Amino acid sequence: MLSIKNLTKIYGSQAAVDNLSFEAKKGEILGFLGPNGAGKSTTMKIATCYMAASSGNVEVCGIDVAQNPKAVRKKIGYLPEHNPLYLDMYVKEYLAFMGKFYDSEILKGGTKLKKRIDKVIELVKLERESHKQLSQLSKGYRQRVGLAQALLHNPEVLILDEPTTGLDPNQIVEIRQVIKSISAEKTIIFSTHIMQEVQALCDRVVIINKGKKVLDTSIAKLNDKLKTELNQNEYVVNLETERQIPEEDWKQIGGVVKVEINQIEPTKVKLFTQHDLRKEIFLYSASQNWILLEMQQQTQSLENVFHQLTK
Repeated sequence: MLSIKNLTKIYGSQAAVDNLSFEAKKGEILGFLGPNGAGKSTTMKIATCYMAASSGNVEVCGIDVAQNPKAVRKKIGYLPEHNPLYLDMYVKEYLAFMGKFYDSEILKGGTKLKKRIDKVIELVKLERESHKQLSQLSKGYRQRVGLAQALLHNPEVLILDEPTTGLDPNQIVEIRQVIKSISAEKTIIFSTHIMQEVQALCDRVVIINKGKKVLDTSIAKLNDKLKTELNQNEYVVNLETERQIPEEDWKQIGGVVKVEINQIEPTKVKLFTQHDLRKEIFLYSASQNWILLEMQQQTQSLENVFHQLTK
């Protein structure tokens, strides 16, 4: 449904996107991740015909975005990071205005457009706010209006750039449910900085850094890899004590292979061990009258992988 091959976008002497290739299939929610400035928004703008590539090829439903952008726009829905709205309009007025731009069977004629507007308002749970002017809405509800607009013409490919920005925890859960409920018949590209969202919602993850792809795998394979690494690699225990404990004192605990003391907050320390030593650490600390304020075993996670690949 979405195919990106050898995509490059150059600004001056800098490559914002550098020979990037990946695919997203129908029925798949793909988490598209990267630090700020990695090239995510540039990639999405090229895929949605807002920007031309320097080289490479992007196809949406088999249609080349450079050769036939009008046909691509019929197939794609887009919620950009900075959701552009006409704040002087009312919710239904804005959706009706946007609906008239689409050459779509489900939006042709006043009756069809009205029915579709009612449907997307219900889908994103905007009923209670649908009579309001956009300027009166909270940021979270404005995001819902943007999502409703992206879904209005029932696109086959949906690109969402930070769609849960400004939403409270309950609203985030509701938007996740909306995205899940429509994913079976669509290809969804989901960009976010919230790693828990990716693991809860996505089927695959692509991570880019400095315009290059550094990871492309399914969430299932990634979770298996994290479990394997957790079982095979050294354990890490994060500790905080009431006072600073010298490195050599920590090494008196049998099984501690390395000690890292935080240079800014020296009461915080990482102990690297070959097996779970939390019980031994607690008992030894008690015998030395060290007061432990915190002890937590660090687990491997998507957040750790993201940090390792993009730091």
